[in-house]
Amino acid sequence: MTEQTPRVNAGLLSSFTAQTVRITGKVVQIRGNTATIDSQGTVVVQLDSETTVKTIGNVVEIIGKVNADHSIKEFVSADFGPNVDLAAVDAVVQATHAFREIFYDPK
Repeated sequence: MTEQTPRVNAGLLSSFTAQTVRITGKVVQIRGNTATIDSQGTVVVQLDSETTVKTIGNVVEIIGKVNADHSIKEFVSADFGPNVDLAAVDAVVQATHAFREIFYDPK
């Protein structure tokens, strides 16, 4: 079985420290090997050398591990471009936590 990647936003990161998650947000800053995304709050992402996070203003999905400081170490990412309904993305995040048993095994 592969590792589960629950969908989260900035407000949920503290519940997933040291776990692999999936987070979607708009890129607001890129500086060296870090990016800042807005996912219902600010999240710092430590970028992998193969990252697709390259364009400020685009929406990206990051799969990575949540660090103790609630930043994320990127494992893989996807760039969805600028035209993504972030309210719909957040609705999916909320649904996956309201109905956990459908989407992933809670720990």
